[in-house]
Amino acid sequence: MRKISLIFALFSLIFILPVSAAEYNAALVADMDTGKVLYSENINDLNYPASLTKIMTLYLTFDALEHSRLKLDDYLIVSQNATKASPVKLGLAAGSKIKVEDAIKALTVHSANDVALVLAENLKGGKEGNFASLMTKVANQIGLSKTNFENSSGLPDDDHLSNARDIALMSIAVYKHFPNYWKYFGIKNWTYKGKTYTNGNRLLETYTGCDGMKTGYTNKSKYSLVATASKQGRHVIAVILGAQSKDVRAKVASKMLDKGFEIILNEKPLLKTVAITGDNKSKNTKPKPETEVHVKKTVKGYGVQFGAFSDRSIADKQAQKIKKITGTDVVVETYKSLFRVRVYNLPEHTAQDMCTNVKSQGIDCFIFK
Repeated sequence: MRKISLIFALFSLIFILPVSAAEYNAALVADMDTGKVLYSENINDLNYPASLTKIMTLYLTFDALEHSRLKLDDYLIVSQNATKASPVKLGLAAGSKIKVEDAIKALTVHSANDVALVLAENLKGGKEGNFASLMTKVANQIGLSKTNFENSSGLPDDDHLSNARDIALMSIAVYKHFPNYWKYFGIKNWTYKGKTYTNGNRLLETYTGCDGMKTGYTNKSKYSLVATASKQGRHVIAVILGAQSKDVRAKVASKMLDKGFEIILNEKPLLKTVAITGDNKSKNTKPKPETEVHVKKTVKGYGVQFGAFSDRSIADKQAQKIKKITGTDVVVETYKSLFRVRVYNLPEHTAQDMCTNVKSQGIDCFIFK
């Protein structure tokens, strides 16, 4: 699995939220393309993730689709055990079936616990415990360090824990690793068997540019939210944990997104520490492309990818950085709606050495063939 990382920076501004910090447990806002944390509070404190857990359940579902272990029009069998899930559910009958695509929508829109269990049982040999262990294993592989999953839905368990940092990493991993499926987190309404369900993420309706992602609530966790939005080609994520009400989580998330965009879109640099990005150039200086934008038709040997970005200028800057570190020609290529930064046609040992070298300097990468 490809590891995701967050970069922390200090900014010369005072960030005043519209509510008291006592009304929520933890919060952060980050640039989704660079992984840079723009503001944070208590992001390493352990919390109950509640239904934000379903982001990882969906990560593994998307991975199965990506590797052809599932298809969107495949049917999943509903077990007797899955029908016992509560309180939020579709109310599926034992022995019935649900399409994979409907199951995805049931999680992203309605946060259905019975369907989360259906996915878990069908993906991992009929046992949710096995699936939860896989969730934790994959979470560790992609960079989550303080997260433990005990079930697929986020229902209460004293050992089922995470923090705001890990939840941001998990969410960004979905965005970067499975861009084809990102659209499901932005569905506002979904009709299934004659009943229409509305997404609990109210920012999809009230915040301009919001395109996802997931709400969560239990009595222990209180109200949590991951919200993402795009503006002027930039993508920002806010994570709020343990808010005292739906209104608080929505208000804090909106303020976080506002401040995130203010920071990354402001013409005047706000960074106190420019070196945090490994680049001492002004933010107003647009980097020149390293190469033409194209997709490689043939690949000989191995390659290394150094990120996939929704903004071309960020990809170009990453390419310049990689070329400076490695002394190798770097390609910025289009892939669907993203710009991938890659090096091609390497011997296996060279690719491994290059990735190890770049990772030692805090840059995520993975080897492909």
